[in-house]
Formats: sequence, C-alpha cells, structure tokens
Amino acid sequence: MKKALLAISFGTSYPETRKKNIEACEQQLADAFGDRDLFRAFTSGMIIRKLEQRDGLKIDTPCQALSKLLELGYEDVAIQSLHVIKGDEYEKIVREIEKFRPYFKRLVLGAPLLSHFDDYQQLIVAIQHQLPELDENEYAVFMGHGATHHAFSSYACLDHLLVGRGFPIRVGAVESYPGIDLIIKELTAKKVSKVHLMPLMLVAGDHAINDMASDEEDSWKTQLEEAGVCAVPWLQGLGENRLVRQMFVNHLKAALDELDEVAA
Repeated sequence: MKKALLAISFGTSYPETRKKNIEACEQQLADAFGDRDLFRAFTSGMIIRKLEQRDGLKIDTPCQALSKLLELGYEDVAIQSLHVIKGDEYEKIVREIEKFRPYFKRLVLGAPLLSHFDDYQQLIVAIQHQLPELDENEYAVFMGHGATHHAFSSYACLDHLLVGRGFPIRVGAVESYPGIDLIIKELTAKKVSKVHLMPLMLVAGDHAINDMASDEEDSWKTQLEEAGVCAVPWLQGLGENRLVRQMFVNHLKAALDELDEVAA
C-alpha cells in the first residue's frame, strides 16, 4: 500500500522564511515518518497565485494535493496541519478531507498546534527556549494572527496561562483579542522598559514584518516605543523552533495511533 505524508500550511510568499519554517517542519515530519512520500499544500489561494505569477512556483491547494495523491495510487495518506489554531484555515482542510475520505483506504489528519490543553504547556516550554535572556524589567510579547473564528480564544488562553504562572511573556493578536493596546497598558503599569517582539505564527511573513516589526505608525513596535517602551523585533517564525516542530510530529503520531486503536 503506497503511503503519503501531506503537510498543509497557510503558506508564505517569502522564500527565506518558507525554507526556515515550512520546509523545516516538513523535513522533521519526513524524518519521523520515513516510510511515507512527502507532499505539500497551502490553504492560502492568494499566496498560491502570487508564487505562480511571480516565481513560476506551483503549490497545490489541499484539494489539488489529495486529487494528485489519488491519481498517483496512494491509499494511505497522513496529513499534518501546520496551523496554530483550529480556525478557518484548518476547517478548510477538514472539509476537503471529508470529500476524499471514501476514496482512500486510510486518511488521517493531525491537529494544529493548539488543540488540547497539554499543547499550551508544551508551547510555553518551547517558546521559552527561543527567548533571549530577559532582565528584570524586560518582557517578551508574541504576536498571534487572531481570527473572527471562535478559536481566537486560544490566544487569550495562552496569554492567561502565561500571566497566571508569572512568566515575563505576553501574547496578543493582530485581528482579535488580546489587543496590543491592552498589553501596552499593563506593561507600562508594571514599568517594563524593554520588550522583545516575536511572531506566534509558523512563519515570519507580512504580519511579522509590517504589523509587528516595521516603523509604520500603527505597528506594534511603534506603539510600544510611543508608550516609552524599547521594542526589539525578532523575525523568527515558530517553524524555526525544533520543539514546536516536534509538537506537529507528535500530533500526527497521536492521530495515527488513534486510528489504529479504532481499527483494532
């Protein structure tokens, strides 16, 4: 039985961050599941179109990738989502999988990064490993994408756990809650003098470069500096973190083990 491994991410149009983050995740998955042939798909149609028009690079959508695997005769497909939360992009994958489920003998999907309560503690450990040494009046602030989907609460949950456990780390979101204005208010009340800004995203793409690290008037860096807090951006996506990559591997292993238990 031909076995495939399909890694699905939102995608990025930045070649260097694609290599450091998406390809690094794909490689760690491929190393863990060496009996499977590796394939890639992106969920962002905008990025797929941009890469094809600008670079001549063709990336499959989840639907295209599954159609290709079917045509190539793969019967056992293990899919890993490289998304952070169970939001809209993840649900795209779920919908496509259900369409194709009757045509494969075995089709399994590994959960995104923050899917179970244990994931939050594991991610806290993982992000601590990528922090610089923080002085007493310094904090790290991670930027999540945010969402209108109800899964946006994952960012607030992670932030709440960090605050409750006394870590000098905060988590905000660009498009939902917690907003940077709330975080700045609380950090200035604590007289925090310096903040290290990092993406809570798989890749350091547009949001990290423009909304977080730029000198634009509404960027997180600018807003912090206007509040009297020194802001140092780090353009390092979560995919560069080996412990985060291993979380994706573990999620796919768990999904495969659960399927085997049901079959038995």
